Amino acid sequence: MSGSAGIASVTDQKRRSFWLKHLHQWHWISAGLSLIGMILFAITGITLNHAADIAAKPVVTTKTGVLPASLLDTLDTADDGEAPLPAHIQDWVSQELRLSVKDKLAEWSDDEIYLSLPRPGGDAWLSIDRESGDVHYEKTDRGWISYFNDLHKGRSTGLAWKWFIDIFAVACVVFCVTGLFLLQLHAKNRPATWPVVGLGLVIPLVLAILFIH
Repeated sequence: MSGSAGIASVTDQKRRSFWLKHLHQWHWISAGLSLIGMILFAITGITLNHAADIAAKPVVTTKTGVLPASLLDTLDTADDGEAPLPAHIQDWVSQELRLSVKDKLAEWSDDEIYLSLPRPGGDAWLSIDRESGDVHYEKTDRGWISYFNDLHKGRSTGLAWKWFIDIFAVACVVFCVTGLFLLQLHAKNRPATWPVVGLGLVIPLVLAILFIH
């Protein structure tokens, strides 16, 4: 019996060592991948929670121009609705206004072309008068805090940032799940483990039930 118990003990230790090794490996890898993102999202969580208390002074920048007659004439044949600007108009806007509107959808009406150009930390828009060719561009910048708050929310950040948020979220889940299993493996030697984990569940649950209506 003692021999069987000893073999079982050795097997359990090997199994524990195996899981500890792999859990620690995935835990530190996911921690490294998500570390900077978690710091960013934690700080912007505070700034978003106190957005009304943080003063911001928007800076408005405007640019104007006039489309050449040769380009303006090409707009007469375009239909109303939503469509990107023609490539030659995009090139003119890029050269004259230092603004990229490639593949941006514009709203076409009888007398105007309007592009909404939202961006993290501000807004922008461009309008083109289809009769006179007058071009007007306006950009509003609300500062760095607003910029990082919008990154937190994924507002007007584009496809690459959306992919980053998804990958970052997966890394956070791996970090938390591996951490949970590591807590389980060490819980026997740390009696406060599960009461502390329980508090992490009970505190937000009680606050939600009692104070959020």
